[in-house]
Amino acid sequence: MNDGAPRLPKPILVLSDGTGETGEKMVRAALQQFKGHLVHVRTYAHITRPDQLRSWFRVAHRQSAAVVTTLVAQEMRAYAAELSAECGVVHLDLIEDLLGVLSDYLEQQPEGVPGLLHQADESYFRRIEAVEFTIKADDGKEPRVLHEADIILVGVSRTSKTPLSTYLAHKGYKVGNVPIVFDRPAPPQLASVDQHRVFALTIDADALQSIRQARIKAMGVARHVNYSDMDYILAELEHADALFRAHRDWPVIDVTGKAVEETAATILGILHDRGLIPPSGRGAL
Repeated sequence: MNDGAPRLPKPILVLSDGTGETGEKMVRAALQQFKGHLVHVRTYAHITRPDQLRSWFRVAHRQSAAVVTTLVAQEMRAYAAELSAECGVVHLDLIEDLLGVLSDYLEQQPEGVPGLLHQADESYFRRIEAVEFTIKADDGKEPRVLHEADIILVGVSRTSKTPLSTYLAHKGYKVGNVPIVFDRPAPPQLASVDQHRVFALTIDADALQSIRQARIKAMGVARHVNYSDMDYILAELEHADALFRAHRDWPVIDVTGKAVEETAATILGILHDRGLIPPSGRGAL
């Protein structure tokens, strides 16, 4: 071999039925163990048809390239193995052994649906966005963003608005919550949002008093105006109830003694019945 001859990079084609990012990262990680070699890695995504696969194996044959595949559909993996032998192309299937081992271990056949990892990534980022929005819109802090919310909760203080908002946000829903305060009008933005996304929360007066008294004790405050006085609580609940009666599209949910999960399930069920979310409660609203 002539040491003075120019060295051309060896090509590796990464073919994937998804984005190809996982396959490319694995190949580049493995290449770190081979110093001094010039390698050109090219990734081609969304290879879901046999004709696409055949075209790229022909390209690999012409370029003396190796092919690495991350294909989840069994028929596409089998066809890639067939094309490798037919075209005389070095081929590595990154998925075959892993799916086989997991299938035996889990005693279940793989779905064989391309793009599920990318869908999971989208779901993850949707949840992150929902949590960030919900924090910003908590306790009526940003009424201007209420029109962006998937769900809006209204109710007097200590009706589980914040924990319920947080729970729903982790399921991917942008939630705004608005406190109802005695003798104080609701924010005007509440009238301009989709009324079918607003949910009114109420609670038994005795239960609310116990919760507020515990809250005051935890805060180390001897007395917090009329916050835990029964007369004030009854007046505040009546004020909230009058607002709820004026908005017939708002379902009123009694949260007394209910777990957050139970209330959330009720809300999602109503949203589904209204055609605003799919049956599973997942996906874009």
